[in-house]
Amino acid sequence: MTSTEELRPKARSTHNASTTASEFEMRDYTNHNAESGEGEKYFSLARLVWIHADERPESEIEDLLAKVSFCNLLVTFCIALKHRLRFEPYTHYDDLKFRLKHLSTLAHKAEPRDWQDPSSLKLIGLLLGLPMAEDNPRKLMKGSSSPLGNIPLELLSACSAYIKTIINNGTFKTPFYQAQSLTFISQMNDALAGTERVLNTPLPLAYSIAISQITWVYILILPFQLVKALKWVTIPATFFAAYIILGIALIGSEVENPFGYDVNDLPLDHFCEQIRHDIEIIMSQPAATDFEKHDENAILYPLSQQGYQALRNSKTVQEIRELLRAKPDLTAAEGCTHV
Repeated sequence: MTSTEELRPKARSTHNASTTASEFEMRDYTNHNAESGEGEKYFSLARLVWIHADERPESEIEDLLAKVSFCNLLVTFCIALKHRLRFEPYTHYDDLKFRLKHLSTLAHKAEPRDWQDPSSLKLIGLLLGLPMAEDNPRKLMKGSSSPLGNIPLELLSACSAYIKTIINNGTFKTPFYQAQSLTFISQMNDALAGTERVLNTPLPLAYSIAISQITWVYILILPFQLVKALKWVTIPATFFAAYIILGIALIGSEVENPFGYDVNDLPLDHFCEQIRHDIEIIMSQPAATDFEKHDENAILYPLSQQGYQALRNSKTVQEIRELLRAKPDLTAAEGCTHV
């Protein structure tokens, strides 16, 4: 009969394995959900303000410029979040410095540290993946003599202040859109907190040590297991197996911080550029009005290519409804023909 004491080590090891697997799954889900889902919040919030915040006749230019500034603020938040996740806490970066000049942030008052290009030996060490060649990414933040603040969080405060302003001045009237915009800002704050939690929560030290020890013990013992069967081929076979096994063991360090500049990290620069481009598309046109009345609007296509005015002048309500009833059968028949 198996005693309770005998079952405890097995249960503990099973629990540890499942916990480690859950941590990997949680980190992967949080990374992709926080980054890929973030774009939807930017677009939706920018569209809400751009379409539903009115421009008053007596201050149309001021209201328009304020809306553009708010949309630019969303892009700035995205870029600032990228730099924060890469332990770049200042404001002098090329894609950020011109976007923050008009805002009062704590990082403005902090003196940026001089950046020096890495030496040739250090570059070679980085390419080879040598740990001693890597700088501590938190060095800039620890070496600051002034408070650096939290630029993304400060930008969210500015976004909330703008929403409050357009609600108070009556240009953003619909309560549902007001609540929705504040919800989007809250979700952006959740994304900021979620990505920082992943960044500042390393994999368990015991897990990393155990994997490293087991890996090296296995690699050192492997030649003695293969020498009788493979003879001289044992040497290249061991090198090949060690390359694969060490690569698998290093996956943990790749997962630990997915926000850097490595090949396997998330493409944050691409995310930011895509968000900037899409928000600028939203701002490129004023809110669409009366588009349905355009003469080239083929409302009943493929039944008819007549535009809005032609249908309005030549058809009755009953005739239009009859055409609409016939439209599903025609489109279904066309679909079967194409198949």
